[in-house]
Amino acid sequence: MSTEIYQLIEREIPALRVDRRLSDLLEASVAENVETVLHILRHGIDVADVAPPAAAAEHARRLAQLDVPAAALIRAYRVGQARFLARCIDQLLQLTEGEHLEGLATQRMLERVSEYTDRVVEQVLTAYAHARDRWLRNRGAVLAMRVKAVLQDNELGDRTVAGAQRLAFGYQLERTHVGLVMWCEAKRDDHTTLDTLNDEASRIALAARSSDSPLFVPFDEASAWVWLPFDTGAELTHDQILTVLSVCDPNVSLAVGEPGSGLAGFRRTHQQALSAQTVALVAGRKHFKVTPYVDVAPVAMMAADIDSARAWVVETLGSLAIDSPRHARLRDTARVFLGTGGSYTATAEQLSLHRNTAQYRIQKAEEMRGRPLRDGRLDVELALLASHWLGQAVLQPPLHRSS
Repeated sequence: MSTEIYQLIEREIPALRVDRRLSDLLEASVAENVETVLHILRHGIDVADVAPPAAAAEHARRLAQLDVPAAALIRAYRVGQARFLARCIDQLLQLTEGEHLEGLATQRMLERVSEYTDRVVEQVLTAYAHARDRWLRNRGAVLAMRVKAVLQDNELGDRTVAGAQRLAFGYQLERTHVGLVMWCEAKRDDHTTLDTLNDEASRIALAARSSDSPLFVPFDEASAWVWLPFDTGAELTHDQILTVLSVCDPNVSLAVGEPGSGLAGFRRTHQQALSAQTVALVAGRKHFKVTPYVDVAPVAMMAADIDSARAWVVETLGSLAIDSPRHARLRDTARVFLGTGGSYTATAEQLSLHRNTAQYRIQKAEEMRGRPLRDGRLDVELALLASHWLGQAVLQPPLHRSS
């Protein structure tokens, strides 16, 4: 019976004939399903206590990963069920003699109803999928339109908010918000990318103990705007937010605004996230996975004129502004040194170095700059911050000696 059902499914549903491995897994799935159903019938097992066979569950997962339509899998079970019941009726009819009019009529009804269901369900599922896609696209367009209107700090935005305390689809403005801009740089299907971003936004909201579901607004095929909602007055520290964001999908980049309350906070945290994203995009492929606005606020303004910023960084740091791993270590040490008030001990502890190593690096950094780091300290700190976040966008290319 298992072989017969497997061969029928393979013949009737071409979408499941992906490769030999999937066919083997389908065959195992059919065999385990048939065996399970026979045990249920024979021993009176409660179906509520039965889990899907391992091969069946794995087959479904593999099909999902290969983007095989769910309709193909559903049809396989309908085809299998019809053939299984037909064989059971055949067995019953063979047990006794006679014309078996009732049994033959039952078998005929099963065949015709199964054919009808198989035909109609496939068309209905197709119509459902198309309608759902259109609805989701329209829903996303309406949501994006309303959100963009609210983000306008003008009469139009205020009228949009005045018309509804709930921005769209249940998201409330009278709370504390943390704005995110999320984007994915790895090439993949548009729907898959947005699904990944949406899933990550939900996971981040859950990990951050957000008070409700996040507001997720697709911006284009590879990026989205997100707001995490929190109860007004919730304690949200910078370190807490970064800890949550650091565990997201490695293919997803994040720019983060500061917490803000109400309509003004909703707008401000989003603008801050956009500014932080600008820093990450200017930095290029080597940008940090998470870019918090609070850490890059001064650099964000410099990113608007990157040519002038590069000239100023090079002028301020001298040879220390060369883009190489060695110079990067010296810049990081100098940045921490100035950030700790010029303490060699604190610098060594923060960077897990020996104090003498920290002191040596500061000495080399000052030699490359051509003057002490404390000379024009504010400019040096800002230039080091810019080189840390913007990387090669504001640094000199390494000098290569000719052979």
